[in-house]
Amino acid sequence: MRNKLYKSIMAISIIVISILCSCASAQQKQVDSKDANTYYQLAIIYVYQGNLNQAILYFNKSIEIDPKNPIVCSSRGAAYAGKGEYDLAISDYTKALEIIPRDAHVYNLRGIAYGEKGKHDQAILDYTKALEINPKFTEAYINRGEAYYLKGDYDKSWDDINKAKELGLQIPEDSLNRLRKASGREK
Repeated sequence: MRNKLYKSIMAISIIVISILCSCASAQQKQVDSKDANTYYQLAIIYVYQGNLNQAILYFNKSIEIDPKNPIVCSSRGAAYAGKGEYDLAISDYTKALEIIPRDAHVYNLRGIAYGEKGKHDQAILDYTKALEINPKFTEAYINRGEAYYLKGDYDKSWDDINKAKELGLQIPEDSLNRLRKASGREK
């Protein structure tokens, strides 16, 4: 699941790829201490470089200037999650959801963080909320299916895996074999 969190960090970063192109020289110019977006852009650059500590410092500066920006809050949450600091990640995802409560992606990310802490019931609630917002969100089906699997609720796990497959997602054979073995069924 840690790999999923890192992939989520990268997914959030892709949203701002066009910004990155325009800020290639941002590290070279003097940072405007009143520009939250510049700090955010620098944080994303550090995420791409794999320097999550430095990224978090710049996310912090951006949030100090613009605390109501849900993208910055969720991005910092993803950086914390990438470091294994799940309580801080959950806090940031929760702040982002207070600002924009219908963001399926952030519910999914928060669910992943809860899952990493072993809080599978809370994770399932977040995945379910993500699916209420976006019923075609295959990653949320897979993640909820994994949470059900970890709780030993194999029927519900199969339901989510099959729904993700129905929506066109290719499920890794090793994951299917693991569920087959645990559940004693094929589908």
